[in-house]
Amino acid sequence: PEGYIYPKEERPVRDLLRKRGHLVKIRTSLVTSLQNILCRNLGRHVMVNEVKRLKEDRVTPMLGESDDLAMAGRVSKETIDYLTYQIHEIEKVVVKRIEVKEEYRFLLTIYGIGKILSLTIMLETGPIGRFETVGDYVSYCRKVPSAWTSNGKKKGSGNKKNGNKYLAWAYSEASDFARRFYPEARAYYNRKMQRSNSVVAHSALANKLARAAYYVMRDQVPFEPKKLFG
Repeated sequence: PEGYIYPKEERPVRDLLRKRGHLVKIRTSLVTSLQNILCRNLGRHVMVNEVKRLKEDRVTPMLGESDDLAMAGRVSKETIDYLTYQIHEIEKVVVKRIEVKEEYRFLLTIYGIGKILSLTIMLETGPIGRFETVGDYVSYCRKVPSAWTSNGKKKGSGNKKNGNKYLAWAYSEASDFARRFYPEARAYYNRKMQRSNSVVAHSALANKLARAAYYVMRDQVPFEPKKLFG
């Protein structure tokens, strides 16, 4: 199929949202690293929200018994706070620059998709009509397996990098939020995890949400959880 050229006027905002996603990934790696430091040295797990708390540093005092660990904790916490500030600044600018278009407005009804993710999906997807089937769209979002099988045996795999990595990230984020805040999504995730593992369950839920988004955008109808989760 022919490649799609995004409208020139929308590309700067799209790239700004991509930069936000990049900063979020860096912050997540720093949060995970700091959690590991605390776990290794103190034997305790600290929740992500405690690490990202802006108004109060509850992390550095835990590592006060060692100057080296205290410095590692302080530097990590200050960098996490700085990235959080920059992420919020980008969000403010993006919201002022662009609104969700009428044909994409129902994205906001999908579990796990908020204002920023809906704008990301809108700008990265483009006209939904360029995808003939839901399978085409989900594949473009990198949310289908790339393994080739024959008689139940793996015979190779396709190119995992085909498609849009930013949409893959967006639906992965939506999957995480949906699992945490919506009972139907959490129940589906738990069922999948019992049969496989957390990675497969997370990907399966992201696949579900991408499929739902396709129909929501194509038909311009609100999200219906019963149709997705049964």
